[in-house]
Amino acid sequence: MVDANISPEISLRKPSGNNLLVLLTGLLLLLTLGFAEFFGELVTFSQILLLPLGVSAVISGLIGYGVVPFLRRLKAGQIIQEDGPQTHLSKAGTPTMGGIFFVPVVVIIALIGSQFASSVIAVALVTLAYMMIGWVDDWQILRQKSNKGLTPRMKLILQIAIAIAFCVWMAYTQPASITNVVLPGSFILPLGFLFWGLAGFVLVAESNATNLTDGVDGLAGGTAALAFLGLGILVATTTPALGIFCACMSGGCLGFVLHNRNPATVFMGDTGSLALGGALAAVGILSGNLWALFVVSGIFFVESLSVIAQVSYYKATKGPDGVGKRLLKMAPLHHHLELSGWCETQIVGIFYLINAGLAILAVISSLTSH
Repeated sequence: MVDANISPEISLRKPSGNNLLVLLTGLLLLLTLGFAEFFGELVTFSQILLLPLGVSAVISGLIGYGVVPFLRRLKAGQIIQEDGPQTHLSKAGTPTMGGIFFVPVVVIIALIGSQFASSVIAVALVTLAYMMIGWVDDWQILRQKSNKGLTPRMKLILQIAIAIAFCVWMAYTQPASITNVVLPGSFILPLGFLFWGLAGFVLVAESNATNLTDGVDGLAGGTAALAFLGLGILVATTTPALGIFCACMSGGCLGFVLHNRNPATVFMGDTGSLALGGALAAVGILSGNLWALFVVSGIFFVESLSVIAQVSYYKATKGPDGVGKRLLKMAPLHHHLELSGWCETQIVGIFYLINAGLAILAVISSLTSH
């Protein structure tokens, strides 16, 4: 009787990886079908969002069963930082570079599903370019058996170069109105030339923010799946091709979480996380949904902010001995929560629910802008 009484509380405080996979799948279905009913577009949403999401999830999930053992045989094991949470030391040796098996696959599915629409080709190239930066970084880390891959400066230069190339393409192919940022309340911010600086910054910042969020089993993959679906719902009826791309990326993330749920058998590495951030930013900018992009990226934004705040506070409080104070127990935020007594799966579950709420908020708030 005692066990029966306390087991529900334990499951809520410490859900299993399987429970979180079911939660994520349920949230994605509820968001898709809920908004399909809300807009009265059940058939359209099923074709543009639900079908591509399902196909991508199944294919990427199945491919993972072949690629993960292959990565293990390659000895592509993750190098765990010694100054990170001690509970993560047991993860050493888990294969990384998991982004290599689901990102290219879902990009191909999206290209085929959108009949190679120019907008999807463009965001696909941005996605793959950021993935290659991440792959080179991951490969260098594995080759050198340390946490030092590409230098931060080189990684940033490459990210900026891709952002510039994408902005140049948009400048030549998109209408002049793309430089107008639409905010809630139908308020339009005409940025003109300044828009291109903002667009470049968003691309680089989003890819790095997603990268920072990738630190707990299932966290980056699941929150990205919800963020992509939020954007996909917004553009499904106005830009179907980009809706299909978003649905495919969301499904690919779900297929990856099948292998990355706690306890993870593979990590996405920079190969996956940089690609996801770049893809999200590219869709948000190209579709004219910068505000919605900011809202669905709320988790990534807070995670980045926690790192910036931690570093800034440490530098500002440095004493004569050169040692400063810490604002958080550890940054990013998910590590602070871990060291505060939260278990990994509890963090992931709550972040999933928050991001589902942010996806709903992004869609509803954007409706007031159009």
